[in-house]
Amino acid sequence: MTHEPPPDAEARKAAPAIVAYAVENLPPVDTAMHARVRESMTKVDEILVAPRDASTFEVDAGQVFRITSVEGPQVGDLNVWNRHDLTERFFSGKTHQLHGTHVDAGDRLWSSIPHMRPLATIIHDTLDWYGYDDDGGGVHDVIGTRCDPYTNATLNGVDYHHCCHSNLSRALSNYTGQPIAEIELYVHDVMNVFMCTGFTLDTHEYFMKASPVRPGDHVEFMAEMDLLGGLSACPGGDCSSTHSDDEAMCYPLFVEVFQPSHEALEGWAPSTVNTYDRTHGLG
Repeated sequence: MTHEPPPDAEARKAAPAIVAYAVENLPPVDTAMHARVRESMTKVDEILVAPRDASTFEVDAGQVFRITSVEGPQVGDLNVWNRHDLTERFFSGKTHQLHGTHVDAGDRLWSSIPHMRPLATIIHDTLDWYGYDDDGGGVHDVIGTRCDPYTNATLNGVDYHHCCHSNLSRALSNYTGQPIAEIELYVHDVMNVFMCTGFTLDTHEYFMKASPVRPGDHVEFMAEMDLLGGLSACPGGDCSSTHSDDEAMCYPLFVEVFQPSHEALEGWAPSTVNTYDRTHGLG
């Protein structure tokens, strides 16, 4: 049942939209330093993430990691942790409140409360030309979660073990040596790298569409602390049709880690824990 609108319904709907956070108060992004970093960096590690699977990788503070599409269009689900404390991890909800539903160069990946500080900063993106399309879709989504076997079991009644949540759980279990039932609690909502998504204009339902990514496209992140990354090559492939099954054509993703020169990092320091005193009014 839909209730009758009150007499002032239109006036209530006409209230102005207010941007919730004064993001101009965030510390400025040093694009000149990022340019120096990119010019000076040399590769120190690489890993190929297999289709419908996930891998972990380590990145030291000040290093850069690059995720590249290879062989064919493929989206990836990215988890990021403080390497020394897995309870500090990517906070997708706060990231999209501060930077929008989709992120791009100059945006930061923020960590969870109570730390709430930058984990990484996006410093380069070959898909920055995409913007938002006529459906309201954009690339590099931080609004969706990761495909998971629990939702798949609820909606489709089958167990599928290569959803991104399962992929990331296996990878993290292999990295830590902890049982998967325990370690999956550290797997969290993701940055959907290369994924094109939005909300339908009429019903505001979450949608996905074919990613514009092509082999060679990449996105780069500068680590603001020692990081552990986890990347799943989603079973949805380019997410143009289905996910959480073996029907889509899937391709690997390539991760590279780079070390900038000491000169390029001069004056830079790792991010620090949030300054809030954590008394919550009881101190």
